Amino acid sequence: MSDCLIIGGGVIGMMTALQLADAGQRVTLVERGRCGHEASWAGGGIVSPLYPWRYPVPISQLSRWSEGAYPTLALRLHEETGIDPEYRQKGLIYLNVDDEARALGWARSMGKPLERIDAQAVAAREPHAAASQNALWMPTLGSIRNPRLGQALRARLGAMPGVTLAENTAVSGFIRTGNAVTGVATSAGNYTAGRVVVCGGAWAAALLATLGEALAVRPVKGQMIAYQTPPGLVERVILKDGRYVIPRADGLLLVGSTLEEAGFDKATDAQARASLEASAESIVPALADYPVVHHWAGLRPGSPDGTPFIGALPGWQNLYVNAGHYRNGLVLAPASTHLLVDELLGRTPLIDPLPYRLEGRMVEAG
Repeated sequence: MSDCLIIGGGVIGMMTALQLADAGQRVTLVERGRCGHEASWAGGGIVSPLYPWRYPVPISQLSRWSEGAYPTLALRLHEETGIDPEYRQKGLIYLNVDDEARALGWARSMGKPLERIDAQAVAAREPHAAASQNALWMPTLGSIRNPRLGQALRARLGAMPGVTLAENTAVSGFIRTGNAVTGVATSAGNYTAGRVVVCGGAWAAALLATLGEALAVRPVKGQMIAYQTPPGLVERVILKDGRYVIPRADGLLLVGSTLEEAGFDKATDAQARASLEASAESIVPALADYPVVHHWAGLRPGSPDGTPFIGALPGWQNLYVNAGHYRNGLVLAPASTHLLVDELLGRTPLIDPLPYRLEGRMVEAG
């Protein structure tokens, strides 16, 4: 019997397991596929909400803490596993921002560096970016190569003696006595634990529905493409009209993303690809000369306003949830998992946990 059983092997589940194991807890992580292969793999890896000033304050609070945690986490994982998550802190250029005053006001209130720059300054930073007379520059923004982050987290957990990874293991229901949850039934048999944490991403609501609970989390499909370019063609994240390009050190350039209400369908289509290519070339015109080498889709755990559900499930003993991060799972993962682990271990919380609790928020309209 473990101290804690975690359902879901994305970055939320794996970071929760890592922090609990660091604290001496015995942890079992159950994943229906392979750890890190759903939304955590499919995202872009920008370590900030796309337009952070347009989000509720609770998201900014989690994001600010997580941004500061990623450099140390990436360094730790690289040292412990030999897998480099490729954390890059080269800043972000916003093109065509139509609510500039709001953005600058948010930056002042949060103590974030954000400044207006002209076309010459854009060209100096990114010579291949589209010309723009209306740009903002955030020098501290970073990005992480999320598939490699997932690989590094999985490798580290696999080497920790107090952690059991149960991959390719589907959860069919909860084991309970009255309103106390004591484990889960799975395709590989039953697992029991002192506490159970649901980190199932877009599938979290379906898991909780087996208890008759309705959680306001739904799948939202996002399609992305990637170009192979010479290293250094683009050095910084560039965002324009809701679409972005994200460079990797080896010249791979990610472009995203669509927002589609399509249930659990992860199929890609030619129309989305054409739209993403058009966005990419409007941001970096030179991309018209390079090939698209990948096209994929993932499922985000959509929630009513993007604020995740973090904490105990009302009416049940020993059952907790960390889900509903929508477009910001990677962005918020270090802080949201730390906040939940604070609750599990009885520590002083990282930040005020009240905005993330499930009480009164379970079935808000999306």
